[in-house]
Amino acid sequence: MKIQHREAERHVLTVVVDNEPGILAKITGLFTARGYNIDSLTVADISEDHAISRITVVTGGPPQVIDQIMAQLERLVPVHRVTDLTDEGPHVERELALVKVRGTGENRVEALRIADVFRASVVDTTTESFVFELTGAKDKIDNFVALMRSLGLVEVGRSGVVGMMRGSEGS
Repeated sequence: MKIQHREAERHVLTVVVDNEPGILAKITGLFTARGYNIDSLTVADISEDHAISRITVVTGGPPQVIDQIMAQLERLVPVHRVTDLTDEGPHVERELALVKVRGTGENRVEALRIADVFRASVVDTTTESFVFELTGAKDKIDNFVALMRSLGLVEVGRSGVVGMMRGSEGS
């Protein structure tokens, strides 16, 4: 049995939809009904009149599965456009994380030092803990969280991936 590397199959899809009740349920239902996994999901209103939203879905699968997912998404009535950023070319991906770390003494100093290296901001502090805000690629956030585990990691909240094509054209 051949095992495929999961990262090679990863795709970032953007779906531009009407901002209406139930659309997110329709899209996640499509994935669920067909047994596709969603690794990350973000949704936000992107128009001035609040009529359009952008959904970013990170999923995985061979090209024929991704093509099938995109075709099925495009058939949903309130969907305007589906783009596979991974196949389209150079794109930017970012994620936001809030990371709570408990620590005093040397651990506290070390947590601050590492946060500085990763360009994480302190957004809340007490005498016994910090909440750091960090943005960047998934690997950067994963590495920061891993380093904080030994220093008193309490909790992590992540936004999921948001992506967009590079250059002057829209996706």
